Amino acid sequence: MPTLHIIGGPPASGKTRFGKELAARLGAVFLDIDTATEPVVNAGLFLAGKNVDDRDSPEFKSAYREPIYEALFNTAIVNLSHIDVVIAGPFTKEFQDANWLDSLVVKIGFTARAYYITADPRIRKKRLMKRNNPRDKAKLEDWESYLRYYGAESKPPFEHHFEDTSQWG
Repeated sequence: MPTLHIIGGPPASGKTRFGKELAARLGAVFLDIDTATEPVVNAGLFLAGKNVDDRDSPEFKSAYREPIYEALFNTAIVNLSHIDVVIAGPFTKEFQDANWLDSLVVKIGFTARAYYITADPRIRKKRLMKRNNPRDKAKLEDWESYLRYYGAESKPPFEHHFEDTSQWG
């Protein structure tokens, strides 16, 4: 039976790289939250007269967060009927809920494995600066608030694979 592999962690921790490598090893579909939803999100923000680079405001999160994750999981479920799927996204709220993974398995009807990816905050900051994405501007301008938002970055309270990618630079 195909498995859903869920890659979560803070921005610039290495989720996409890890997810692509895992998908290649497994011969799985790889879905990145930004790649899968970015054009629709940008169109919606533009039509609403909002900043298309906003991904951190409470307004963005209340309007877009749930639909973005729903679209990602719906796409994964369609593919899980015949192949393993690897998805990558922050999963900030989900990875703090001890019952989330079990509830997800019941909801989707497939096996799921979680992977928590992280890196030293200084490394993540360098990565954000290097990728020079306008969506990261708010994080970099108020780095201390960004770090507080992601809290102590505790590992998920359910079974998961842990990967520290600090050595990737």
